[in-house]
Amino acid sequence: METYTRIKQAVIALTLTTGLAAASAQAAEQAKNLTDMVPIPKGEFTMGSNEHSDEAKHQVVLDAYLIDKYEASNARYKEFMKATGHPAPAYWDDPRLNKANQPVVGVSWTDANAFCKWEGKRLPTEAEWERAAKGPGGDNHYPWGHKLDPKKANYGQNIGRTTPVDSYPDGVSGFGAYNMAGNVFEWVEDWYDPKFYKESIALNPKGAEKGYNFANQGPVKVLRGGSWLAPETSLHTSHRFWNQPDNNSYGVGLGFRCAKSAPTASDETVQAGRDAFIAALVAMGAEKNADAIDSIEKALAAEPGNKEYMATRDLIKLSIKKSMKK
Repeated sequence: METYTRIKQAVIALTLTTGLAAASAQAAEQAKNLTDMVPIPKGEFTMGSNEHSDEAKHQVVLDAYLIDKYEASNARYKEFMKATGHPAPAYWDDPRLNKANQPVVGVSWTDANAFCKWEGKRLPTEAEWERAAKGPGGDNHYPWGHKLDPKKANYGQNIGRTTPVDSYPDGVSGFGAYNMAGNVFEWVEDWYDPKFYKESIALNPKGAEKGYNFANQGPVKVLRGGSWLAPETSLHTSHRFWNQPDNNSYGVGLGFRCAKSAPTASDETVQAGRDAFIAALVAMGAEKNADAIDSIEKALAAEPGNKEYMATRDLIKLSIKKSMKK
């Protein structure tokens, strides 16, 4: 009986250790995935352009989110296939396109959607993709600015293949996202409707309710960003292309990147931050810098990205420096 008890305890200990190790590995992988994302703060931007009739300009406001810094690579997609048994995409064995650090191509919208869910993410909405490409100013015609520069993107068969997902560092968007012009067209969440920009809501638009059905071939999803094969006219940040979600007719140029909604603070957390902010201001007025810095740090713990809180912390630190010089 004693031997049985010891064996049982050993098995439980091993199970717990294995479970903790697996959980730790999963947490580490999730942290790594987030490391390769760029944060996009809540804000307004001009969606659309004057290039095409389906790109009517309109103002859009988006809540904060994160988007992958790079297009999904062959290396990442290989891990997905290994973990899930998902079949390989088209052109998986094409030597022009299958290096580990090149973007995965030959994927349908369905494939891309499954991959993003596996990573604990999702495909970006069309609006999220465009804001990430246009940068903080909200109106760049190309990710890097307003003038076409062939040294900042892979397009028009200038290279003859896809390039690594971290290529063209001079062509990144103002938010730090790579290859949002050229390399591969990128699937997004939305259905494509040529009239949608004229009907879109202003806050967090999710796209048309159903996709346009060209020649009765089936409703289509939106593609963004141009590709290594596409001409320069497809590179601007508002350019819209489309394909059926399960269709891979343009496989050598079809890829994607994922997105994730930013965590939002609860009303209670926000209120706690406001209370701590007021306490910091009161302490500043009483010249109690130690209490002020303690309170403002509590406010920032509640809302880490609050610019007003960060500016107040800088003022408190400056006040501390001045008092130390006296």
